[in-house]
Amino acid sequence: MLSPAIKYTLFLLLLSLALPSPSPALDLPALIREVETRYQGVSSHALVTMEIETAHWKRTLRLESWSEGRDRFLARILEPAKEKGVATLKIENEVWNYLPKVDRVMKIPPSMMGGAWMGSHLTNDDLVKANRIDEDYTFELLEEDDAGWLIKALPRPDAPVVWGKLVYRINRTPLVPVQISYFDEEMIEIRQIHFDQVEQVGDRWIPMRMLVKPLEKAEQTLLLYQNIEFDLSLPQRLFSVRSLKRK
Repeated sequence: MLSPAIKYTLFLLLLSLALPSPSPALDLPALIREVETRYQGVSSHALVTMEIETAHWKRTLRLESWSEGRDRFLARILEPAKEKGVATLKIENEVWNYLPKVDRVMKIPPSMMGGAWMGSHLTNDDLVKANRIDEDYTFELLEEDDAGWLIKALPRPDAPVVWGKLVYRINRTPLVPVQISYFDEEMIEIRQIHFDQVEQVGDRWIPMRMLVKPLEKAEQTLLLYQNIEFDLSLPQRLFSVRSLKRK
């Protein structure tokens, strides 16, 4: 017959086995980094249609883009013909534009980083800062369920950022962004980016449609990925100011 002490020890053992083990702490910066670099890989090449709609006009651009890691990005307009060859190069925190009509390369000064990129509702600053969110912000888990996570991002005290807060809605399976909300310094929501039409590309899932909506006006920019491929061998000379002038 078992002694009371042994019975109590067995009871505690069985109780510990019955209780669910605590889930490991969620690495929020790593999760945001995975989401923000979803379109990159080691390197990437993409064909994108960008439809821009404002209160006064609409236009459609067809772009070709390349990236290498988080620091190098090149995009060039293929269509329409009157804008063919207009290009943007990002190397780390610096951005250049090339205007073929005047055959001129222009470096974007810090005062113009908030300007529209290619006339869209994305900015030059988005090109530079989007992939560094995990370094410039701290994170708080607001909600978690079987579908995914809702995460708040607040800028670090000395971070050179323009947004007062970001809120991410991230899908769990497949791991893709669903929506990002952008707030100004007064915590007023200014812009949303919505992601859908998720497809598998190689070993990763990619939202092939991205809708950028400023909330203070009835405008939008829609990006449709026609094709995207990853982990290519790209020549280093591709990401250079000289390469901007390539026709």
